[in-house]
Amino acid sequence: MLARLNIDPYLLLLVGTVGLASVLPARGIWADIAGGVADAGIALLFFLHGAKLSREAILDGARAWKLHLTVAATTFVLFPILGLAIRAIPGLEPSLATGVLFLTLLPSTVQSSIAFTAIAGGNVAAAVCSASFSNLAGIFITPVLTALLITGDSGGFSADPIIAISVQLLLPFVAGHLLRPWIGGFVTRNKQVLNYVDRGSILLVVYTAFGAAVIEGLWQKVTLAELGLIAVISLVLLAVVMTISTAVGKGLGFSRQDRIVLLFCGSKKSLATGVPLAGVLFPAAQVGAIILPLMFFHQIQLMVCAVLARRFGAENEKADALPAA
Repeated sequence: MLARLNIDPYLLLLVGTVGLASVLPARGIWADIAGGVADAGIALLFFLHGAKLSREAILDGARAWKLHLTVAATTFVLFPILGLAIRAIPGLEPSLATGVLFLTLLPSTVQSSIAFTAIAGGNVAAAVCSASFSNLAGIFITPVLTALLITGDSGGFSADPIIAISVQLLLPFVAGHLLRPWIGGFVTRNKQVLNYVDRGSILLVVYTAFGAAVIEGLWQKVTLAELGLIAVISLVLLAVVMTISTAVGKGLGFSRQDRIVLLFCGSKKSLATGVPLAGVLFPAAQVGAIILPLMFFHQIQLMVCAVLARRFGAENEKADALPAA
């Protein structure tokens, strides 16, 4: 029935996860357990990707300097320009406008960018390099951009995100790659297992992130009109960035796999990095309003990218079946 209606089952899972987090967010010890399970799922995801990728594929991904620079330019140049344009809209509520601008200054996500790239059949090795570089660079670049465009202060940063990225993502990836001679064949023969880990880890991240926002009083802080406006701005912003990214990728002659990396890594903004940075860069009383647009954009980007990734993945499966036919 879902196929006849052209409805993506994974999109329904994402929407259902948001609904579950709204009515039954994890609290107390259960929040710690849910967060731990989500972290474990992400670590397993990177472990399996490390085991799947050959040494040659990783080196080729690191050499794609033109792609990495294009992703960085999309994240830290194109997005802020669009954020400044949105803030200049007459009549836009000041804290909302500031929150939208702040989200455009943030780095890309890591786990979801790579997971969607893998589902879509893109260059996973290049995605690992681009997304990781963007997230690490953002720890330094975002405070500087925030000081220049919003606060006018010197800002600051914490080393905690660097440690978290290294422990949760880099180490499992390296461990999986080192074990590739023994488990690489099993991982390659059981691609469906990797698909389940990809999609399951994203669902866990959505549940824990949105549930935490609900517990902090998300639905009591904003009106329905403001929610609608945030959703419209997020959709338009995402659509503009994805359209420009697609055009730039084709114009620069990137392969289809690299254009997928640019689309998914360049269009994301990290909630995991944005929330702690907002706590450092803004007064405590302003943080809730500042990160509200980010929370909405984060959920919308996951849902839109889930649909696109499944579509691209299905197209790859059809293309792979043609030689056999």
